[in-house]
Amino acid sequence: TITSVERVEGTKKLYRILVDLGELGIKQTISGLVGYYTPEELKGKKVVFLANLKPAKIAGIISEGMLLAAVSGNTVSLLSIDKDVPNGAKIS
Repeated sequence: TITSVERVEGTKKLYRILVDLGELGIKQTISGLVGYYTPEELKGKKVVFLANLKPAKIAGIISEGMLLAAVSGNTVSLLSIDKDVPNGAKIS
C-alpha cells in the first residue's frame, strides 16, 4: 500500500513514493508518475511492487524497487490489487 507521495525537488516528472510491504518493511521508490496521477490518487492504493531489484540512485535518491504499470500511448495505469490482501503478499 502506498503510504506517502512527494514531488522530487528539481524534477518535472518524479515522485518519491513510500510503499508498505508488510514484513519487508517500508520501501522507497522514485517513479515518473507526475502528470499521470496526483499524490491524492496514489496514497492508499494497493499496488504491485517489484522488490527484488538492486537499489539504484535516481535524481540523487535511492530507489529500492519499482511500481508496475501498463503503458499504452499517453496512458499509464498502475497494476493494483482489487481485494483486501495483506501488504507484502507475494505475486504469483
